Amino acid sequence: MTFEPDQLGQSRTDLAQTLRELRKRAGLTGDRLARRCNMSQSQISKFETGKKTPKLVDVERILRALDAPAEIVAEVTALARIANTEWQDKRSSWRRGMEKRQTELASLERESSELRYFLPSMITGLLATPEYVRASLSHTPGDSSKTVARKLERQAVLYNTSKAFTFVLTEQAVRWAIVPLPAMAVQIDRLASLSHLPNLRIGVIPMGTVMTRGPMNTFTVYDNRLATVENFTGRMVFRDSRDVSEYLAVFTSFEQHARFGDEARALLQEWANTCR
Repeated sequence: MTFEPDQLGQSRTDLAQTLRELRKRAGLTGDRLARRCNMSQSQISKFETGKKTPKLVDVERILRALDAPAEIVAEVTALARIANTEWQDKRSSWRRGMEKRQTELASLERESSELRYFLPSMITGLLATPEYVRASLSHTPGDSSKTVARKLERQAVLYNTSKAFTFVLTEQAVRWAIVPLPAMAVQIDRLASLSHLPNLRIGVIPMGTVMTRGPMNTFTVYDNRLATVENFTGRMVFRDSRDVSEYLAVFTSFEQHARFGDEARALLQEWANTCR
């Protein structure tokens, strides 16, 4: 399926309108449809007015209750999948102010209990030293000082023991020198230090590890409900349970090849010493 950025924004409105029209065409009130779907009438109303985006499973229940023909089912479920996908382009984040993006990320982290990060190319801000954070934002237009401060503030979430974090990094991500080598040694030492936190697992995949799947993108999975995937121009946000499940499966496959604990710390020490 091809996703166009403008289509992603319009799809929520289209889905709400389509569900409303299908219900009316079937001669059902919102209350009667709700009873057939074992949902509340207010939930149906929110779906039809666009105040809330239904998950794919909700749409499938509604279509079954409406006894929709196969071609309608295919069309509307495809629309629902697009509606559960969001494109956030980097230029818009720059216009709004990158610190606002940090507030959004902090909210995601606050609302999640289990967080999984796959990092094939760089170290994430949650694990970064101040010098590394500043260097990673050097290409961002304007004054990045507020963004740097907000990124560093977010690191406090790592010490919340009600949350579980797993970070899987490739050797390239650990060793990619965006700061001078002495500073990289400090950064790698920080990874080793953080790996001792009881609620945090840091795994590394050394070069030469045989894997049949390539490390295509940085991605994060929040619980089992949402996945974000980053590239140079922005990020995709997936809420469809099938997409989230796929990213969980990919993460598990990488995690199984990573070194954790003392084995990971030994590799990190070796790589840090190389930078010294």
